[in-house]
Amino acid sequence: MIKEKIFNDTETAFRLKSDMEINRAVLLFSVMGKPSLIKPGIGLTKFALKAKLPITPLIKNTIFDQFCGGVTIEDCKPTMDQMDEVNLSSILDYSVEGKKTEEEFDSAYKVKLELIELAKEENEVPFAIFKPTALGRFKIWHKVSSHVSLNDKEKEEWERVQKRVEGLCEKANELKVRLYADAEESWMQEAADNLMEKMMAKFNQNDALIFNTFQCYRWDRLEYIKELHAKAKEQGFKIGAKIVRGAYMEKENKRARKRSQKSPICESKEATDVNFNSVMGYCLDHLEDFSLFIGTHNEISNYLALQIMEDKGIAKDDQRVWFSQLYGMSDQISYNLAARGYNTAKLVPFGPVKDVVPYLLRRAEENSSVKGQTSRELNLLTREKERRKKAENLAQA
Repeated sequence: MIKEKIFNDTETAFRLKSDMEINRAVLLFSVMGKPSLIKPGIGLTKFALKAKLPITPLIKNTIFDQFCGGVTIEDCKPTMDQMDEVNLSSILDYSVEGKKTEEEFDSAYKVKLELIELAKEENEVPFAIFKPTALGRFKIWHKVSSHVSLNDKEKEEWERVQKRVEGLCEKANELKVRLYADAEESWMQEAADNLMEKMMAKFNQNDALIFNTFQCYRWDRLEYIKELHAKAKEQGFKIGAKIVRGAYMEKENKRARKRSQKSPICESKEATDVNFNSVMGYCLDHLEDFSLFIGTHNEISNYLALQIMEDKGIAKDDQRVWFSQLYGMSDQISYNLAARGYNTAKLVPFGPVKDVVPYLLRRAEENSSVKGQTSRELNLLTREKERRKKAENLAQA
């Protein structure tokens, strides 16, 4: 029985953070806890960047340094090495969004190939990752998902997108590196799901190397997972499942309201929690067919996963089960799981500061809208500050 509340251990959680980094995090999460400041701040940031005002250094020294590992892969390596020393792995994510040209997609493709090679070379990098819309225009994913007829030019474009995805999967298979595709907005996701199903059927005959991401704030994901499981058993392949709650809730609900459609998002946070835990439980119940990547900042869901693993006799270091949180958040989960021998990784975004701004603004907006997330971060950081102050006073006494 999991009795110890391991996520309250702030000394382990913040063991790699300096006092200055703790203070910066307190400031940032204090601001993120005030939605009235976040929305105007996002608008001002977008305006300043569009007007080419010199705010990049400010972004770099605040929100970028909190949530990103660096500008380049080399920048990230000191952080990766530090985390590896405490048994915490890294997954590097080239978090450049919103690109539109074939040259930009080819460039992103090359970076993703480098990251797959890095995961082969570096033991502390257990997965590689790609975002579907980093390899092709959002509109082409949307059109294919909507079953709209493509013209000849669009058909050629879609072929290039598929070749990029398959090229990454082939490289991952060649090097025996686990690779997952991120999930995005629901109106482009069907094309991504269908393509990743094909990749799993092709490359996951023996082990789950190729993973897809399932956003469990969507009320249809449990049924989809069950249908995919039936296909996998029939066709003889393993499923790589990364499960998350989801990252586009406000945008999804707003679009559904505008179109007078039923939202694809669960009706409440409580319903989302139930759905996430049900999907997680289903995958753990069928671990002979799944490899599971649990990407959540929710402590209760993590505790539930630990309990299921204990009840089923699943070893802490079973390579079919991984836990992950975002860099700069939920250190109380990541570092404490890693310290106790569970397979745990931080998702470490990187890229040129200006190009990563869309990711950072989305991160700030999400934090401000997720009930309890920011206050929990603040509470733990404040407790760690107090603990350090008491320890310093005792040492001086």
